[in-house]
Amino acid sequence: MKKRQVVLKSGRSSSTSSSVIRNVRYGECQKNHAANIGGYAVDGCREFMASGAEGTTRALTCAACGCHRNFHRREVETEVVCEYTPPNS
Repeated sequence: MKKRQVVLKSGRSSSTSSSVIRNVRYGECQKNHAANIGGYAVDGCREFMASGAEGTTRALTCAACGCHRNFHRREVETEVVCEYTPPNS
């Protein structure tokens, strides 16, 4: 599942502006299913897939393994785009 978040920032002068684009992806499940017996075992789920539509409680549950999204490794890709317009002389 990928999410995209866009943050716009403006400088004090009207000639510069920048935007930050963050892509969030949830990777493999890291839930330890054998923690209660002192062991370590993961279920092998490789990527989070939402069980429901965005904005519902089912969107936070993985369709493949049934775990909450928080158990999946979060990967954030950040891209900063700066735009500069030189002042007219």
